[in-house]
Amino acid sequence: MEFQLIRNATFKLKYAGKILLIDPMLCKKETFPPFSPGLKKNPTVDLTMSIKDIVNDIDAVLVTHSHPDHFDDVATETLSKQLKIFCTPTDEGFVKKKGFNNVDIVAHSVKWENITITRVEGEHGSGPVLKYMGEVSGYVLQANNEATIFIVSDSILTYQVQNAIEYFNPDIIITNSGGGIIPGFENFPVHMNEEQTIAISKLSPNSKIIATHLNAIDFCKTTRIRLRSYRNKMGISDSKLLIPEDGEHIKL
Repeated sequence: MEFQLIRNATFKLKYAGKILLIDPMLCKKETFPPFSPGLKKNPTVDLTMSIKDIVNDIDAVLVTHSHPDHFDDVATETLSKQLKIFCTPTDEGFVKKKGFNNVDIVAHSVKWENITITRVEGEHGSGPVLKYMGEVSGYVLQANNEATIFIVSDSILTYQVQNAIEYFNPDIIITNSGGGIIPGFENFPVHMNEEQTIAISKLSPNSKIIATHLNAIDFCKTTRIRLRSYRNKMGISDSKLLIPEDGEHIKL
């Protein structure tokens, strides 16, 4: 298995003989407006590689939800409309409206080639902020002779996430750890922050954690530097909690 972080929550997986692209945001720096007035345009950094290099070898796309930092207009324009797309029931209309005609809806689980993809419901925040954020899901990937991977997506640490960790016992957990804060809702982060990311690592002592959704979106307060500092403070090794840079490959 090989992981490559593209930027934010966009990454590629070489898994069970296939190459998967997750949550493609392929636009240039500062393409779309701030998520809240007074913040920066998004994304706040450019890609470190060409779009051609990102998309020319992929076999399928997984979409966790329809926010523009997870599926943008450039992805719509660039990706082949015949490419296999996996999405949630909530996002079926969104994906099909973009013209993709090879769409599989993951209501619970689907089998594709020799890969099983299971959906895990998440919560894109808590309390009063949750109603503004929409629905989000993660995915568990399983295949013979491969690591079990849990892609958590833009969920905070919930009982659904904990149950999935206990049930699937994943070898690898990919978290979106940006600690996003919508102004006015400072006590209700919309992603995992550094504390919840460390909590995930302790919940699953045998899993490697790969933290993404860092240093690319205006309202994310948890940075790579901040997460690394907290990881070290809490005595978690850098081989247990991996914090890749944009473009970085990780072979596992």
